[in-house]
Amino acid sequence: MNSKEQYAVSKNKVKRIDELLEIVSEERTKGKKCIFANGCFDILHVGHVRYLREARELGDILIVAINSDLSVRRIKGEGRPYTPEKERVEIISSIEYVDYIILFDEPDVSQLLLAIKPDIQCKGTDYSEETGPEKDVVLSYGGRVSITGDPKDRSSTEIIGKISNG
Repeated sequence: MNSKEQYAVSKNKVKRIDELLEIVSEERTKGKKCIFANGCFDILHVGHVRYLREARELGDILIVAINSDLSVRRIKGEGRPYTPEKERVEIISSIEYVDYIILFDEPDVSQLLLAIKPDIQCKGTDYSEETGPEKDVVLSYGGRVSITGDPKDRSSTEIIGKISNG
């Protein structure tokens, strides 16, 4: 498969909300469990990979919501993201256990959670099941929060800081 074909395949994972709702509905009729993870994924590192791999192990379909460039700038400040959304989407979609991707502009994923109603929302180890920022949203429709990945020993911001400081 050449790089153009690979990009086309990865692009097929990117969905609009209406497409995701249809997919999730159909998969639920088959008894499948929907898992949801999200992040900026500005500078991909092993912590991201472990977070997503462990998330996928909890169910049948892994949807990853990626902050748009606009959303990252609002959260992290001007000059971010370092990796444009199109490239972040291509990188995350190349991970085999990621089934679908959606970009979002909002500061958090509350609206996506309310629309999709995943069985499990996964958060990284910088949170707990009690402190996840959208915990109340997930619990409101009967979902649950699960913490996945390894200890938060690295972050894109720290990696960028180390590179900047030489």
